[in-house]
Amino acid sequence: MLDKEFLLSRAQTQEEKELLARVCDLVQGVLRIRQPRVTDFLDPHHANLVLKALEKVPDLAVQSDGGYPGAERVRILIYPDYLDPREEEWDLAFLSIQGSFEDQGLSHRDFLGALLALGLRRGKIGDILLHHDQAQVVVTGEIAPFIQSQLTRVGRIPVTVHQIAREQLCPPPRRVREIKATVPSLRLDVVAAAGFGTSRTRMAREITAQRVSLNWQVCSELSRPVREGDIISARGRGRVEVTRVTGTTKSGRLAVILHRYV
Repeated sequence: MLDKEFLLSRAQTQEEKELLARVCDLVQGVLRIRQPRVTDFLDPHHANLVLKALEKVPDLAVQSDGGYPGAERVRILIYPDYLDPREEEWDLAFLSIQGSFEDQGLSHRDFLGALLALGLRRGKIGDILLHHDQAQVVVTGEIAPFIQSQLTRVGRIPVTVHQIAREQLCPPPRRVREIKATVPSLRLDVVAAAGFGTSRTRMAREITAQRVSLNWQVCSELSRPVREGDIISARGRGRVEVTRVTGTTKSGRLAVILHRYV
């Protein structure tokens, strides 16, 4: 039996509470009719929240899939633990958006903005993989035909959209720069400034302007402590992973290794 109040108690924000309430409805449907149900696409923070919340629910199993290994945004399939789920139950579709993109400097935000401008919800859109001649997008199967017929431009560039197979997805290699730094503390503003190579004052302005996320949640608290494994994202700057705290210097500063993804 599902303990809904216990699951909802894991929420720390109103957004998390609303998500877990929707997931509880899915779970109750699965337990009632014994058929799989699937969530919208979730970012890593919310996906982990759901997976942790459901891991000990009796008679239930969960799996995530975002279209390729290491996908950031995933859908979570919830199903009776005696079933062997089929790939199509995640209801994923894969699209190639093609146009004359060379030297246009289009970003992830440009493609996402073009999709959202069609009236689509963010939860229906998974990862967007950028290449010099195309963008590959993972979406829910239900909206794929609509995108194919309605998306005609990204910015000022005319585009065509066609469906591709899962096997044709080609995640671009992640460019990582290792940064070794010493910091006075593990405050968010301090570590983010070191990782993004900017001043603490400027980083503080971006944090208070809600342009920075910690583990995929907007964080405006300058003094929020970070720890190994945390991901700091800054709009327009990319991401920094707090890879390791290696020790303390003679002057009492903390030595850290950061990975900046660009």
